[in-house]
Amino acid sequence: MIVGILKETMAEEHRVSMTPSGVEVMVQNGHTVLIEKDAGKGSGFSNKAYIKAEGDIIVKAENIYAHADMVLHVKEPQPHEYEFIRKNQIVFTFLHLAANFDLTKALINSQSACIAYETIQKEDGSLPLLIPMSEIAGRMAIQEGAKYLEKTYGGRGVLISGVPGVNPATVVIIGGGVAGTNAVKMACGMGARVYLLETSLNRLRYLSDIIPKNCFLLMSNPATIRHCIKEADLVVGSVLIPGAKAPRLVTRQMLKTMRKGAVMVDIAVDQGGCFETTRPTTHLDPIYMVDGMIHYCVTNMPGAVPRTSTLALTNATLPYIVEIANKGWKNAIKDNSQIKHGINVVRGKVTCKGVANAFGLDFVPIDSLI
Repeated sequence: MIVGILKETMAEEHRVSMTPSGVEVMVQNGHTVLIEKDAGKGSGFSNKAYIKAEGDIIVKAENIYAHADMVLHVKEPQPHEYEFIRKNQIVFTFLHLAANFDLTKALINSQSACIAYETIQKEDGSLPLLIPMSEIAGRMAIQEGAKYLEKTYGGRGVLISGVPGVNPATVVIIGGGVAGTNAVKMACGMGARVYLLETSLNRLRYLSDIIPKNCFLLMSNPATIRHCIKEADLVVGSVLIPGAKAPRLVTRQMLKTMRKGAVMVDIAVDQGGCFETTRPTTHLDPIYMVDGMIHYCVTNMPGAVPRTSTLALTNATLPYIVEIANKGWKNAIKDNSQIKHGINVVRGKVTCKGVANAFGLDFVPIDSLI
């Protein structure tokens, strides 16, 4: 199979979908790998490194789209790429379609086979390709929140850790999944007073055995959220429903009860966000103010640490890429139910129920198309 690695074009996105060592593995499996020129530059991987791994450097993205059987991105294809996507071409990347109707429509029209990193799912419900990026985003949420609490940016002027004789910051984390748990680790490690809100009792019981004592676990519901955010210096939204839009858990009315200069970090922004006041931002212009609250809603948070992110992502994605390339997408999903969950759009049909529900589109089970 001919596999194409595309350069990311989203603002301040420096990750790349495969490292040179990953290319070497693909070549060992008998595949040809086309890499767009300078695709790895932002992550510290030179064109020479890809050539040494026996990849072929291609100057223009459209030439990769024209020849590759499968194209790889980190972030979703951007509007200028829609016209290049070919019928029956495999598109394998983070898609987050439930929050992007234009992309969904473009992929339907392309008649391609679109597999989303974020909906590949194991039998236990875990999302193996989302996990490494969620780990990074969760940790970054506290790092960025701590920065924007500084008065320089309009924050409350609160140090996350406090100092002897002065209380630490109060951090409220909504959602106890991978991102939320990693946010807890960072916030607790920095000495904050942390409240983690989660709807699953089993998850709360598990977390109670592993988290530090300066984190307090609460059952998440509207009343608890309203109560906790009144005292919060930093609120992190980390709620995820695989393939579907994130629920709006913090309303604008709730914001009016909060302390001025508090920071809101919405990790779920890719899926529409879990704050009513969420709107996507970029690393170039990461924050905005609503009712005196600083909002940080960058859609590609891990893109700020591309070296770490690219290595972590390739570690997770490479086995799936190899399997799809070796077998083709049809046989891959017959043999691997995890990849089957990843199919979002194929042959102009929406095969992910969360995406179909988000836009009122017809849902077609993937089994009926193979």
